[in-house]
Amino acid sequence: MEKVKKSGFWLAITKGAIVALGVAMVSILAFAFIVKWASLGENGINVVNQIIKIVAIFFGVVACLKVNSDKHLYKGMIVGAFFAVLSFLLFSALNKSFSFDLTFVWDVVFATAIGLICAIVVNILRK
Repeated sequence: MEKVKKSGFWLAITKGAIVALGVAMVSILAFAFIVKWASLGENGINVVNQIIKIVAIFFGVVACLKVNSDKHLYKGMIVGAFFAVLSFLLFSALNKSFSFDLTFVWDVVFATAIGLICAIVVNILRK
């Protein structure tokens, strides 16, 4: 019985991270079209990228906590961290350059904190 609970926990985490990655990819693609079409400068791109990450993690946490919201804080944090690792791997593969540096560490810390905050918000909204 314990094995089923553990596999359900990690299945929810994986589902949430994949949903977050999908939302991020679609949002980044849409934003790239907007930047190209509107000839926007590079000033606000970093800010919009961070907003896209936050929104993607929020949707990932919602998907993760949809069925069972026990251990919601842990799940939110892990979804955020797992999303950061998956997005790093995906976009590094697309760029054909893997560079582990302090930026990656801060990105994981940021995504973990956002996952925690999103789990709290989702739990409050459900009540």
